[in-house]
Amino acid sequence: MVELGLKPLKRNRRKYSSYKGTVGQIADNLIERDFDAHKPNEKWYTDVTEFNLRGEKIYLSPIIDGFNQEVVSHNISKSPNLEQIDDMPNKAFDKTDDKDLENLIFHSDQGWQYQHKSYQQRLKNKGIKQSMSRKGNSMDNGLMENFFRILKTEMFYDQEDKYETLDDLIKAIDDYINYYNYDRIKVKLKGLSPINYRLQSSN
Repeated sequence: MVELGLKPLKRNRRKYSSYKGTVGQIADNLIERDFDAHKPNEKWYTDVTEFNLRGEKIYLSPIIDGFNQEVVSHNISKSPNLEQIDDMPNKAFDKTDDKDLENLIFHSDQGWQYQHKSYQQRLKNKGIKQSMSRKGNSMDNGLMENFFRILKTEMFYDQEDKYETLDDLIKAIDDYINYYNYDRIKVKLKGLSPINYRLQSSN
C-alpha cells in the first residue's frame, strides 16, 4: 500500500463521553477496580456508548452484573437523555426483588445522568450504594469498557454495511445481547454463558 501511495482508512472510534463537569453530587469510588462479585446483585455496572451509522447515532445503556457479566437490562435510544437512564434501571428493578438490591453497589462514570438528583434518589430509595469512577479514568469502569469492546468488535466494527437503517442496527444489538447472555461462553465462567453460570451457581 505504501508503494502505491495508499493509506489505510482510519476509523474514528472516539469514546462517547457524557461528562459535563460537576453538575450534581459525585459519589465515592467504592469499586476501586475490583470488578468481580461473589454473588448476583452485589455489584452492578453501567455506562453509555455511541454507535455512529453513517452519521446517524444511537446510544446503548446497559447494566452488567459483576458476578457473571450478564446484561441485566439495557436501553437503546436515539438520544442520550435522562429518560434512557430512568428506563434502564426500571427494567432491572422489575425483575429483581427489593431485598436483593439492598447494599448493592451500582457503579458508573461521572456522566451528568448519574449525577442527576432524581436518579440518585431512586437508588437511595432502593438501598443501593452509588459508586463512580474517578474523573478521566475510564479503566475505573473497565468491565463496561471491555463489554463495549467485545460487542462492537463482534457485531459492528467493519460490519456497518450490514445495517441499512438504525432500526436494523437496534435489532442487531438486541439480538447480540440475547446471544451474549444465553449462548456466548466465557472461560472465566467455567465455559458457560452468563445466564447458565448464574443458574448453575444457584443450584
